[in-house]
Amino acid sequence: MIDTHAHLTDNRFAHDLEDVLLRAKESGVRAIINVGYDLPSSRRSVALAAKREQLFAAVGIHPHEAARVGEQALVQLRQLALDGNVVALGEMGLDYYYNHSPRNLQQELFRQQIRLAKSLSLPIIVHDRDAHEDVLTILGEEGAETVGGVLHCFSGNRNFAARCLNLGFHISLAGPVTFNNSRDLAAVAGTIPKDKLLLETDAPYLAPVPYRGKRNEPAYLLEVAKKVAALCGITPEELSDCTTENAKKLFKLEIKGNSRA
Repeated sequence: MIDTHAHLTDNRFAHDLEDVLLRAKESGVRAIINVGYDLPSSRRSVALAAKREQLFAAVGIHPHEAARVGEQALVQLRQLALDGNVVALGEMGLDYYYNHSPRNLQQELFRQQIRLAKSLSLPIIVHDRDAHEDVLTILGEEGAETVGGVLHCFSGNRNFAARCLNLGFHISLAGPVTFNNSRDLAAVAGTIPKDKLLLETDAPYLAPVPYRGKRNEPAYLLEVAKKVAALCGITPEELSDCTTENAKKLFKLEIKGNSRA
């Protein structure tokens, strides 16, 4: 399996990261994409990926940070994205649930990062919370399908999923698909084409059942895989095989055994 979205630079992993990575390996997680959400976390993600064969990096600026982005932020983000361990730009997108930054600033930052990703030929990792229509509009207007990407920790319904798929995007499922109150999300899972499906933990957030409420970590991806496999009517092994191949193709990952080729 490949955990396509985790935040291992979070302080909650500061005291036991080596153990976290070992547990991930033992649970069958071959690689982890460590995702930045602002410039400092993106720098740390690049640095960590340089030291760990298990890890790849994504660099980006979360919509929460849109009001605090300086004039040189995109220049600095471009420099980070040129690192050989960087496989995607993100996470980026829109968050209308918290509205920590004005919506117009979120939208402009989202557009700027899509344009940057296109100039670098990197796929994008999209954060979308309560902003489905504007996310789709911006993805379409900016021609994001030319680089593709993933709607991470997908939270929409079947109609929204179909529209994302029509743009050529992948859909990633995380811990919430295991929650008892996630009937709509469970209904979506079985309709996603197997070649467009990805798995993630979003660690340290959104731990799946039976770890709900605890710190999440990549080893718990196994619980997400079990649930999604059941919803798709296939074995966990079949699901792991197809989602691993999808991640390798989308992010151009070169993996041999448990390390990079």
